[in-house]
Amino acid sequence: MRYGFVGLGNLGRHLAVNLCRGGFDVAVNDLQRSAADKVLAAGAHWVESIPLLAGNSDCLITCLPSPAATAAVLELALPAMRRGSTWIEMSTNDFAEVEALAARADGLGVATLACPVTGGVHRAEAGDITVLAGGAQAVFALHEPALKAMGGRVIHLGGIEQAAVTKVVTNMLAFIHLIAAGEALMLCAKGGVDLRAAFEAIAASSGNSFVHETESQVILNGSYDIGFTMDLACKDAGFAVEFGRRFGVPLRLAGVMEQTFIEGRAKYGGSAWSSMIVKLLEDAVGTPLRAPGFPVRLGSP
Repeated sequence: MRYGFVGLGNLGRHLAVNLCRGGFDVAVNDLQRSAADKVLAAGAHWVESIPLLAGNSDCLITCLPSPAATAAVLELALPAMRRGSTWIEMSTNDFAEVEALAARADGLGVATLACPVTGGVHRAEAGDITVLAGGAQAVFALHEPALKAMGGRVIHLGGIEQAAVTKVVTNMLAFIHLIAAGEALMLCAKGGVDLRAAFEAIAASSGNSFVHETESQVILNGSYDIGFTMDLACKDAGFAVEFGRRFGVPLRLAGVMEQTFIEGRAKYGGSAWSSMIVKLLEDAVGTPLRAPGFPVRLGSP
C-alpha cells in the first residue's frame, strides 16, 4: 500500500513520520520543500507535483490548514487518482465541504475517509494522538493499520459528518477550557498562591482538564508554544458556532469563546500560538502568569 501525504506543517509532518516508522511506503509533497526534511529522514520520498504524487499512490492523505487549501489540492489530485484508491482527509474541516469533495471523488471511483486527529501536536509527535475516523467500514478497515501507525487510538464514529462534528466539538471544548484555565490561574496569582503549587492543585482536583495539564505548562513558562495558531483556532471556533446554528443548538459559551479568539488574533496576529489567548487577561490586569520549572514546549525538558 503506497501512501501519498500532502501537508507537512506542525501536525502533518509528525503524522507522516509515524507512518514511515510504521513501515509504510510514503511519498510527500508540501508548498515548502524544507518542511519535508524530517519526513524524508524517516524514509519518505519527495514527489515534485501533486498530480504525480496522487497518481502513484493507493491512498492520498491531506492535512492542511484550511478548506480552501484542501479544495485546491484535490482540484489537482483527483483527476490523477486511480479508480479504487482512497482519499483520507485529516484536516479539521466543515463536513459539508468534505462531503462535497467526497461526492466528486466517488464519481471518479475514489473512496473517502474523514480522519481528523485530536490531542495536540505533542501527542502527534509521540505517536499517541487520537484519530477520529468517518467513512465506510470496509474502507476504514483497509486503512486502519496506517491510521494506527499515525495515532495511539483510532475511533470509528460513523460517517464523514460524525467524524467532522466530533473533531470540532473536541476543539471547542479545548478552547473553552484554555480560557477557563487562564482565568483560574489568574485568580490564584492575584490571591497570592504560588503558581507552581496552583498548577499542581488544579491538576489534582475536580477542576482539572487535559488542557490545564498541557497548555497551562507553556503559559507558565511564557513560551505559549503549543504548535497551534490563532488562525487555526479561529477557523475551528467558527466551525463550532456554525454547527450550532445549523443544528439549532444554542452555544453560549462557544460564542463567547469565538469572540475572545477573534480579539486575540486581532491583537497578537494569526500566526501567534493559540495559548496566547490567556495573554489577553495577563495584559488586562498587568500580571504575567509565570512559574519556574515548566517546559518551553511540551515534550521538551
